[in-house]
Amino acid sequence: MCKALINHKASATVDKKGSPMAPPWPGPANNTNRKGFLSNASPLRGCNCVSKAKTDLWERLFNEAYKADVAIHTDDGGIIYAHANILGTASPVMKGLLKQPKVSRRPRSIAIQGVPYDAVRVFIRFLYSSCYEENEMEEFVVALLVLSHLYAVSPLKRECEQKLEHGLLNTENVVDIFQLALLCDAPRLSLICYRMILKNFKAVSTTEGWKVMKQSHPTLERELLESAIEEDSRKKERIRKINERKIYLLLYEAMEALVHIYRDGCQTIGPWDKDFKENKDPCKYVACKGLELLVRHFAGCKLRVPGGCIHCKRMWQMLELHSRLCADSDVCKVPLCRNFKERIRKQSKKDEVRWKMLVTRILRTKKIAGAPFLSSGVVSSLWQ
Repeated sequence: MCKALINHKASATVDKKGSPMAPPWPGPANNTNRKGFLSNASPLRGCNCVSKAKTDLWERLFNEAYKADVAIHTDDGGIIYAHANILGTASPVMKGLLKQPKVSRRPRSIAIQGVPYDAVRVFIRFLYSSCYEENEMEEFVVALLVLSHLYAVSPLKRECEQKLEHGLLNTENVVDIFQLALLCDAPRLSLICYRMILKNFKAVSTTEGWKVMKQSHPTLERELLESAIEEDSRKKERIRKINERKIYLLLYEAMEALVHIYRDGCQTIGPWDKDFKENKDPCKYVACKGLELLVRHFAGCKLRVPGGCIHCKRMWQMLELHSRLCADSDVCKVPLCRNFKERIRKQSKKDEVRWKMLVTRILRTKKIAGAPFLSSGVVSSLWQ
């Protein structure tokens, strides 16, 4: 039962995060004068745009049961009198039930079982005037959803789905509503419930509705568990990629700052032919300050060999990464750029593949971020 919904995700419209989006409501978009609301969106009764006088006339016809020819019986012994023509017009299922010819003066009878008398009364009144009281909808929304599906009353079914979607759906009832939506062929409501269950899985899995579903529909419970595990894996993968992208962006910014330091100079460090002003504007490169400290350490460290000092090792890696990104070592002012170009040719295939992968991911991440490539003159246009 749930499998059909889960398989449907493959063909459903997805949002920017890749999650399935709820299908739109059929027909024209709702405006502020939709059923049940005034132009200022204040709750009224669930009525359409028919004038109040006509609505009151239909309400009066229902309440007084003038010349009613149908008796609707409920479980608790209640009887609601109605008119066959109105029931048949509003519901094709009712029309089929009332097709048999009348053989006596007694009203024809219909039995509606499984729901309380008050819910049946709200349902029949809706067939007359398309109206309901807000408090009645909140109390009987589940029963009305079932009745609207069984008797093919699409307007009421849509009203019930909207009420559930916009306030009546919560973690306590979402499992019951989800199962009901699957049974009542309500794909939009099913998908909304499904997404709420996955989003609040820890809280939902402790509710009474989940425990009942576990006993009555173990297959559905197992499929939801599998979906929750998949969703958790996707969430962890998204977080991993986000963190990975941040690291690549930091490396890219460090490369820009490195070129900036050795080409333009910054604060108190830079090329020998640059004069530094005492009151310089703050550097626009975020990574410049930390990189400047690393360069100063590298220049004065006595263990300035690869592997001898962790800070120097990091500086060697930064210089090699720059060399792999640099397009023209002959004009580049970053130290050892040309030396690393010669060293790259002698590296093992394994190291070469690892470095190429790192360079590709850094540039791809920067391109995805929407910012231009390095702004360092001749080098910038070829760093790709």
